[in-house]
Formats: sequence, C-alpha cells, structure tokens
Amino acid sequence: MKTILLILLSAVSLFSSNGYTADKTPLSSHGIDYPQGWQTWSSIAVSHRTDNNTVRAILGNDVAIKAARSGEHSPWPDGAILAKVVWKAGELAHWPKAIGPKDFVHAEFMFKDSVKYADTYGWGWARWVGAEQTPFEGGMQVCVSCHTPVKDNDWVFTEPGWFPTN
Repeated sequence: MKTILLILLSAVSLFSSNGYTADKTPLSSHGIDYPQGWQTWSSIAVSHRTDNNTVRAILGNDVAIKAARSGEHSPWPDGAILAKVVWKAGELAHWPKAIGPKDFVHAEFMFKDSVKYADTYGWGWARWVGAEQTPFEGGMQVCVSCHTPVKDNDWVFTEPGWFPTN
C-alpha cells in the first residue's frame, strides 16, 4: 500500500508540473465552471478501484485540506472542493511489482455549498473527461446515485490519509 501511495503522489506531482496546456478553459460541467489551478492542490488521499482498474489522487483546495488535516470533515465545510484525478492503472515499466497511473481518464470535482447545492445534498458535482477535458453533462443525479452508499459520510467516499505534522 505504501508503494501505491508513493507512486500516486509522484504521479500527482508530475501531472501538476505538466498541467493542462490547452489554450482555453474547458466549458462548464453541470453549470459549474472549470476550477482553475486544481493541478497544484495538495493531496488528501489516494485510492485504487479494483472494479474498473483505476488509480486516483484525491486533492483538495485550501478549505478541504484544512478540514482533512484537522479531522473536521464530517461534514465537510462549505467552500471545500475535492478533486479526483483518475488514471487507468497499469504495471510500471521499471517496477513490475507496482502499479501506477497510465492513461488519463478524467478529473472530477465535488463543490461543498450547502445553500447553493441544497437540492443535491450540499454538493455540486462536475467532471471533465479525457486529455481534452470535455465536460460531462450526464446530470448531477448520476453522481448522487453513485454516492448514495456514502450519504451518511457526507456523500464522500474518500477517507483522508494521515499526514505527519512534523
């Protein structure tokens, strides 16, 4: 597990330094603007989904990071934005016992605003697909349906990883 964490955090760093290089900002998804600068956000956790063979880096804006590090994320505070950066998982060429990120799948976001998104349980959901960052427009209900099993966890699957303070 430590191996996967190190690989994913390295990948986030690499992805962040390359950033999204398109000449224009992607269109909105579900009426939510593309969050600028997310590529430099700090890490909250990593995950490996075995059902679809993807690895994910879960990042957060400053509000989300503060909540995650302090343990005050149940519920997450208004203003928190969580990002999941998703890649297909694959064997690493120079480290065959480890898996790491391969093809980029999408970047998806949860925006906490209990007033603005009251109809979707306090969260606005948005996703941009592929390297082109094409807006997903399947409707927020698709996201709500997927997150229903964690409705008692403020609709969030992620369990923040522990980070040492020193």
